[in-house]
Amino acid sequence: MPDIRFQRALRKAEKALALADPALGKVIARVGPSQISPEPGFDPFNALVRSICHQQLHGKAAETIHGRVLAKFGDGAHADVNKLSRARMTSMRSCGLSEAKSLAIKDLANKCLDGTVPGFDELMTLSDDEAVSRIVKVRGIGRWTVEMMLMFRMGRLDVFPVDDFGVRKGFMLLRKLKEPITAKALMPHGETWKPYRTVASWYLWRVADGR
Repeated sequence: MPDIRFQRALRKAEKALALADPALGKVIARVGPSQISPEPGFDPFNALVRSICHQQLHGKAAETIHGRVLAKFGDGAHADVNKLSRARMTSMRSCGLSEAKSLAIKDLANKCLDGTVPGFDELMTLSDDEAVSRIVKVRGIGRWTVEMMLMFRMGRLDVFPVDDFGVRKGFMLLRKLKEPITAKALMPHGETWKPYRTVASWYLWRVADGR
């Protein structure tokens, strides 16, 4: 069941964005309410294992590999951090993981165990930038991966993933720009949308999809 307070926060964000940016306001009116549903109490380790499995793969193939990892190194629904920390590379590769992804997941497990990667309770106390700076220390995990987790699993409302192609494309279409915009150039434009840049980004994705 959706968190009523969070849904109210989204409606408040949409109204504020429409007032701050009339062009985006037209998109909001056309598309309708934003669809973001955080997952209270989610496990950051398992969320990141899934993200690594999905890197550079289509959905079905990634889900198949992820399912094998959960079955071999967990209970079928969740991966076990200790098992993956001790796992042999050959055993991980047999799940269909590349060498790079196997190394990334082992590094993630080790950094979860040593406290580099925060658990859910600690993650709740960190700012967005603090969370990013901690988690990108893991091999194979970049800023974008952490930002997606903050936005869609934690429901952080002011994340601005300027490295995302869809966000940049949506902004280019919204502002009727003739040339693509870089991540660095896009960042200051987000000031207009604070403290709701997550919600603004959600609508930029819709614009990029032709809605």
